[in-house]
Amino acid sequence: MPGLIGKKIGMTSVFGADGKNIPCTVIEAGPCVVTQIRTVENDGYAAVQLAYDEMSEKHASAPLKGHFEKAGTTPKRKLVEFKADFAQELKLGDTLTVADIFTDVTYVDVVGTSKGKGFQGVVKRHGFAGVGGATHGQHNRLRHPGSLGASSWPSRVFKGMRMAGHMGNERVKVFNLEVVKVIPENNLLVVKGSVPGAKGSYVILED
Repeated sequence: MPGLIGKKIGMTSVFGADGKNIPCTVIEAGPCVVTQIRTVENDGYAAVQLAYDEMSEKHASAPLKGHFEKAGTTPKRKLVEFKADFAQELKLGDTLTVADIFTDVTYVDVVGTSKGKGFQGVVKRHGFAGVGGATHGQHNRLRHPGSLGASSWPSRVFKGMRMAGHMGNERVKVFNLEVVKVIPENNLLVVKGSVPGAKGSYVILED
């Protein structure tokens, strides 16, 4: 079976069997609708496309409206493909819930987009210590990167040099998060630990 599309609700904590307090993330997982099934014969690869999160019809483009009508569902905000051959198991318009996929699952992989932090310096972005002491001519260089490279050769900065720049807002995948609790009546999945992204951001859950 494929995974599910979800939304990060926030963090909480639960007490485990040993009495320890476990930090957890609450994820609204589904319900997701099957909106397209790709096959090797027609598309060159096998996959199933799932849609999640209701959207007003006035905000959907005409091509998207036709795409969702073909699947017999209302417009959705998020579309994700899961690559595998599910043609025999699923058909257009099928609805997948957290109870269908994650009831007997112990661990899940979660894909999300990390929080964007804008343009940051080397201390925050890469954990540099800064130049050091403030004496011997050091002026306003406590958080500077220091030397970047050689002089006459190669007369340039090598690619991949850790420098200041855009930080965050990247696709991040966290592997093997333990499933603490499944609440099917509310489409909720509680996993141990943190999940990338802000509250309300979309995540992809993979078995």
